[in-house]
Amino acid sequence: MTTESVPQARLAIPPGEFLKEELLARRMTQRQLAAQIGRPVHAVADVVRARRAITPSFALDLERALGASAEFWLNLEARYQLTLLRQRSA
Repeated sequence: MTTESVPQARLAIPPGEFLKEELLARRMTQRQLAAQIGRPVHAVADVVRARRAITPSFALDLERALGASAEFWLNLEARYQLTLLRQRSA
């Protein structure tokens, strides 16, 4: 059995950073996004601040509101969580 070397991220970048940048690019506030997806403002703010993970239902809401697929958001979250775990176990 052979294993391929998979490049691993050294920095754990929370998906909320990407969400923050997307909102800035769209000139959209967290409050506006929250209203559009029907969630409390603190839920959006917690994701942006990396206090809350992006769940599948939140990812679907982001897909509907921003156009980037739910898979995109979930992949960002999974990569972030894996990087954190690798850093903690190193």
